[in-house]
Amino acid sequence: MAKSTLEYLTENDWTLILARAKRMSFAPGDEIIKQGAPGKAIYVIRRGSASVELLNLDGRTEIATLGSEEICGEIAFLLKDEILKDKTSASVMARSKVEADVIEADDLAKLFESFPSVGSRFYRSLAVVLARRLRETSRAFAKRAGKENLLTH
Repeated sequence: MAKSTLEYLTENDWTLILARAKRMSFAPGDEIIKQGAPGKAIYVIRRGSASVELLNLDGRTEIATLGSEEICGEIAFLLKDEILKDKTSASVMARSKVEADVIEADDLAKLFESFPSVGSRFYRSLAVVLARRLRETSRAFAKRAGKENLLTH
């Protein structure tokens, strides 16, 4: 697994996680994750690209593009006990042929119970992924508003 994906996980951590994963393939246009559906897994894209889209009154709006070694499904995983009750917040659509490792949330929870240090590194890594995405989104909004020089950090 690429170092950039959940970067604080060790090779041994990935071995434990991927032993519980299933490899799935998606054709261009396939819905990998459906907005509003129960989020029961985290997906690590191994090959291909996908778009993250929000459904609205005008159809779908693309909000991000994901490529090889990126993850999706993490928001529903993190919020499984919150108000949204594990519902996915966006759809993820395959743009090209996608191969992904699918890791069920229940399997991750059991793994983290048995190996708390893996859970700690997993959540730390996930926090970094989400922080980077938030920074990118903030910069994109600032650029659209003509304020790109205000966001230098």
